[in-house]
Amino acid sequence: MPTDREPIRPSALKYDPSYEKPEPDEAQTEAELIETMTKIQEKTFADGGHALRAVHAKSHGLLKGELRVLADLPPELAQGLFATAARYPVVIRLSTNPGDLLDDSVSTPRGMALKIVGVSGTRLLGTEDDLTQDFVMVNGPSFLKKDGKSFLSGLKLLAATTDRAPGLKKALSAALRGAESLVEAVGGKSPTLIGLGGHPETHLLGETFYSATPILHGQYMAKVSVAPVSPSLTALTNQPLNVNGKPNGLRDAVIDFFSRQDAEWELRVQLCTDLEAMPIENAKVVWPEELSPYRAVARIVVPRQVGWSEARSKIVDDGFSFSPWHGLSAHRPLGSVNRLRKAAYQMSRRFRAARNGASADEPRSLDDFPE
Repeated sequence: MPTDREPIRPSALKYDPSYEKPEPDEAQTEAELIETMTKIQEKTFADGGHALRAVHAKSHGLLKGELRVLADLPPELAQGLFATAARYPVVIRLSTNPGDLLDDSVSTPRGMALKIVGVSGTRLLGTEDDLTQDFVMVNGPSFLKKDGKSFLSGLKLLAATTDRAPGLKKALSAALRGAESLVEAVGGKSPTLIGLGGHPETHLLGETFYSATPILHGQYMAKVSVAPVSPSLTALTNQPLNVNGKPNGLRDAVIDFFSRQDAEWELRVQLCTDLEAMPIENAKVVWPEELSPYRAVARIVVPRQVGWSEARSKIVDDGFSFSPWHGLSAHRPLGSVNRLRKAAYQMSRRFRAARNGASADEPRSLDDFPE
């Protein structure tokens, strides 16, 4: 008989190819997405002389840690990377959304990217010689856009404002934060306001991050989350952080934290149990946690260290590429947004490597990572 510690949960659904339904003109959307991302990178390169990512260009934390896969996971969780207990070195990149390097007072959604090194197994096409598994996440449980076409339209808006009117962006961000606080005061939340610059001014290290889009989890389908669990991190959740007058205030806060403290996050998986409530092709839908909660599969342990440095930025910001398409076949990305990301992220990587003279190869160890 189930106990309070063993709740009855709906069964995880096994993946079937029929669950993915490409849009008729997806190839055209992909071509336009690549063109739009290239325009963003060309603009920032022309203005700054250094090639940046088309999105999430500014890093605020570059950390080295260890991912520890938990032992004795139930079969539906013990899939792919998490099939057996193991330890892997991991790089964590904390960032914000725009493709240009804005002052942190322009408050936009945050991101966390993981690159887990030393991972072996059957791999995704194009990564057969690599030993990495990436997870790319944002601090919201769903994607801002539902599908490939809307993803493209949002990126075109971002492209139109890249590297323009930074002072106006600061003023607009302040106004949007005020509007968002009014929405939240009556129990709501506006992803549109947050995405345009109305993100609350809170500490980056208190955030929970989500893949937002689904991936395979072995024979199942899932979303991934990374949540703070050490008291030093949970104390920062929703903690105000004033970055006005501090162009790199988020980075400064990360450096200050890791100069004094260790940190632990939990990597969690949310299995798909209901295709209507938890769709594969509509990335904007939040998968209900009452139907399928996020469940722990690993811990990420990060000791105190230099939280960001120019030496680390040269390796990670210039040399590393983070993509949901780097990894095991057991964690193949699903849905139209992810399908479009593949070629677009590959293009972005080549653009940066060619102009910055950096290698585009995936790391095989972190032995030379700057300490």
